[in-house]
Amino acid sequence: MKLFKVCALMVAVVFLAMTGMAMAGETLDAVKARGVLIAGVNGGVFGFSMPDKKGEWKGLDVDTAKAIAAAVFGDASKVKYVALTAVQRLPALQSKEIDVLCRNTTQTLTRETVNGLNFCHVNFYDGQGFLVPKKLGIKSAKELEGATVCVLPGTTTEMNAADFFRSHGMKWKPVVIENTTELNKAFFAGRCDVLTSDSSQLAAQRSVAPNPDDYVLLPEIISKEPLAPVVRHGDDQWYDIVNWTVMALVQAEEFGITSKNVDQMMKSKNPGIQRFLGVTPGMGKALGLDNKWVYNIIKQVGNYGEIFERNVGVNTPLGLKRGLNDLWTRGGLMYAAPFR
Repeated sequence: MKLFKVCALMVAVVFLAMTGMAMAGETLDAVKARGVLIAGVNGGVFGFSMPDKKGEWKGLDVDTAKAIAAAVFGDASKVKYVALTAVQRLPALQSKEIDVLCRNTTQTLTRETVNGLNFCHVNFYDGQGFLVPKKLGIKSAKELEGATVCVLPGTTTEMNAADFFRSHGMKWKPVVIENTTELNKAFFAGRCDVLTSDSSQLAAQRSVAPNPDDYVLLPEIISKEPLAPVVRHGDDQWYDIVNWTVMALVQAEEFGITSKNVDQMMKSKNPGIQRFLGVTPGMGKALGLDNKWVYNIIKQVGNYGEIFERNVGVNTPLGLKRGLNDLWTRGGLMYAAPFR
C-alpha cells in the first residue's frame, strides 16, 4: 500500500508537469480569497510610489503592483498599498503582512539568501548618486571630505556611501533618518550637506523641492542598483506570476502593443502575439491565471514604455531618459524571456 501511494504521487506530479498546469500556491490562494493584493510601497518618492493630492497612489512601482492585480483579478484597482520605510519593508514581506514588495528595493545576494527573499525581473535599473545645494560649489563627489550626509538606515545606500568615503580616504558624518519624507525635509532644511540615494529618487526629490534649480546632481554614480519587485522564498507559483508580469510589460512594448491598440492587436496573425495575448491559450494556464492575463495588464496599465513615460519620463517633472531602462533592441537592458 505504501509503495502504491508513492507511485500514485509520482504519477500525479508527472501529469501536472506534462499538462503545464501551475500547482496552486499559498500566496495566490490567499490573495484570491482576500479579494485584494497587498503591496508594500514607498510612501514618499514622486514618480515611483506616492499618493497625489487626492490620495490616489501613483508611480512606476504603483503601476507594477496594478499590473500584478490585473493579472490575478483582471482588475488593476484591486490593490491595497502599505507605505513602508526602508527598515520596515523586508520584515513586512517576511512576516506576510504584504504579498509583494514594490518599493525601489535593490537585488542583493544576502537579501536573496539570508533574508529568504526572491527578486523578480528588474523594473528599473538605477545607480546611487549625490544631490547637493548648488551654492556649495561642489563639482564632484570626491570633494565631499567631512560632509554631513542624509541617508536612510538599513539600506544598500548607507553601505555604498560608507564604502565610497572609506575607499577615497574621506571622512563623513551620516545623518540617519528612517522615514524618506522626513529625511528629505532634513536635507532641504539644511541639516546636511548632501542627500544620497538612487539617482532616480534624487531626481524625484529635487523635482518637488521648494526651489529645484538650487540643487545639483553630482556626476558620480557609485553603485549598481537593480530595483525589482520582491516576494518570499518558497512559493514558486507566486514568484512566477510576479516575475512574468514584469516581463509581460517589457514584451508588450517590444511587440508594439499598447493600452490603446491592444484590442486591435488581438486580431494579429503573428503566432507569438497570439500566444502572448491569450488568443492561443496556454500561457495563462501555466501560471494558474486566466488566458487574458496579459491583455488585462496592457489594457488597464499599459506596457513598460507607457508606464515609464507616464511616471518618470522626459515629459514629467523628473525628466528621465530611458537609458539603461530602454529595450535591448535600442541599447538598453530591458529584455524579456520568451513567452512560449
